Amino acid sequence: MRALIVGLGVQGRKRLAVAGGAAVGTVDPVSPQADWRRIEEVPADSYDAALVCTPDEAKLPILRYLLSRGKHVLVEKPLISDSDDELRELGRLAGENGAVCYTAYNHRFEPHIVRLKQHLDSGVLGRVYLCKFFYGNGTARDVRNSAWRDRGLGVFPDLGSHLLDWTLQLFGRPSAAPRLVGAHRFENRAFDHFRFGFEGRAQTQMQAQAPFEPALDYEMTLLSWRNTFRLDLFAELGSAHIDCLCKWGPSTLTVRRRVLPSGRPTEEVEVLECPDPTWAAEYAHFQALCLAPATNIENDLWINSIFRQVGQLTVSL
Repeated sequence: MRALIVGLGVQGRKRLAVAGGAAVGTVDPVSPQADWRRIEEVPADSYDAALVCTPDEAKLPILRYLLSRGKHVLVEKPLISDSDDELRELGRLAGENGAVCYTAYNHRFEPHIVRLKQHLDSGVLGRVYLCKFFYGNGTARDVRNSAWRDRGLGVFPDLGSHLLDWTLQLFGRPSAAPRLVGAHRFENRAFDHFRFGFEGRAQTQMQAQAPFEPALDYEMTLLSWRNTFRLDLFAELGSAHIDCLCKWGPSTLTVRRRVLPSGRPTEEVEVLECPDPTWAAEYAHFQALCLAPATNIENDLWINSIFRQVGQLTVSL
């Protein structure tokens, strides 16, 4: 499959490296290393798929152009629109033209997240009561100095979109409305620290038929001077804890089994120290999708709805 890289920023260069010999060219309006300045300049018969790594406002017209010509698309997260109809149009174009429209969330392929999902699906931890996510990096000054990144809801759509996608992967969609815990502009014009969550739904004897949903807490920041990721999950039969992502390594998954009525739990610890495997794993997933085209637009629609709901809660801040 011949791949075109659209956008030669940090993410575009990562995608270019992973595509390797399948990459047939690059598009970027300003990079002197790019082969073309505009997508329309590229001969349509020279590529089969495009990896779109542009700023958010440029994505929709580029995706419409590609999908209407039957080109498979991987687009970097988040895929943002004020209109659900715009996103549904992308799904329609993909379906009508036999193309993939895939919004990329490479952290789905983080080995310990995949392993945690296996634990949850096996039922070994029982009902999940609470899951807490923390994702922080130290890029506040980089973002503030950017011509386009320090705007809108700031860190929330940037890092929070990963947390919401993990939510879909691990638990499915919460039925509760999101709640805002705190949003701060400590150094930047847009939010550089953000906390929100979902209350979850407990199950009592009076609600025996109601689905049980975990409470979910999220915190993200650009002010964590050492890159940090932590997930803490507490469940009926034990708990699970992820410390660090592979790209920062070493990454640790700890699973504890509850002792009743109380006592020190048994503990299993898995440690990974390796180069980030998520980019190659996601690209392989995208290639497989292209054999049986599909989209994940429904995920984008839900994530956009949470952006809008939480955004409304920040209006007075």
